[in-house]
Amino acid sequence: MSSRSVLAAAYLFDWIAGDPEWFPHPVRLIGRGIDKGERVLRRPGQTHAAELAAGGVLTLGMVVVAYLSAAKTIAWMKERDRRLGFVAETLLAWTCLASRSLHDEASAVVNALEKHDIVLARQRLSRIVGRDTQSLSEQEISRAVIETVAESCSDGVIAPLFYLALGGVPLAMSYKAVNTLDSMIGHADDRYFHFGKIAARLDDVASFVPSRLTALGIITAALIEDASPTAALETWRRDSAKHKSPNAGQPESAIAGALQVRLGGENYYAGELLASPLIGEEFAGPTVQKAKQSIRMVAVVSVVGALTALLLHRGQR
Repeated sequence: MSSRSVLAAAYLFDWIAGDPEWFPHPVRLIGRGIDKGERVLRRPGQTHAAELAAGGVLTLGMVVVAYLSAAKTIAWMKERDRRLGFVAETLLAWTCLASRSLHDEASAVVNALEKHDIVLARQRLSRIVGRDTQSLSEQEISRAVIETVAESCSDGVIAPLFYLALGGVPLAMSYKAVNTLDSMIGHADDRYFHFGKIAARLDDVASFVPSRLTALGIITAALIEDASPTAALETWRRDSAKHKSPNAGQPESAIAGALQVRLGGENYYAGELLASPLIGEEFAGPTVQKAKQSIRMVAVVSVVGALTALLLHRGQR
């Protein structure tokens, strides 16, 4: 079990250092492992049942490898020197968090909009969303920012903090493996419907509690950020189930109510139009200022989440 000092140091380091591209991030290694595993386990002409089984083997294997790799690395380093072990554990915990990178990437989009450089805003947005961005208007870009920071706050900040507090770095790293599996193979298209089904369902289970904690965090942040906690609570209770994801709709509906903006609607993915129900339908469309406020709100949620994780931590001091 990680100590509170590891969690605190990792969280502070995340805000200081962010996610430098030169650092050998474990999630990139997990991604390569998923890619190689898919090439080994998938065969032309597989039945749906065989695809489901192969995807399950890959999912279980990557989660177990992520857990054991983190646990063994930390144990090995601690055997040699406790201080070295603390550093290794802190660095691994840091790579599970994404508060600074989420803030910086979303802020880069908003800054471009404030400078009226919509081409740059679209380019920067494409780094953090899966939807097509080439033709998005200012309002659509603002909506994408708000939706993305809300969902990513759950996946990249609150969920890792939750699992760090619950089971230390190995459990948090397992969650990152689950989340990466879902993003890579957990799609409901022809290619991955069966192969990625177990990964997608496992991510639904793993993100169930953190997504709802994130929604509660957003309601709390609304008290600080001159937003509407009442509307956040009402919209969350009413619209959270409208989203196709059982978890993404939790923070998105809460932030829609808090900011009193309309989210959801039409998006293009690889040229294919996908429409989703409107969340906060009675509100006005997003603006650049609302997008900017959403970034501040998730930063508050991040701090509240970290303090709560430290208070509820079950490990050593």
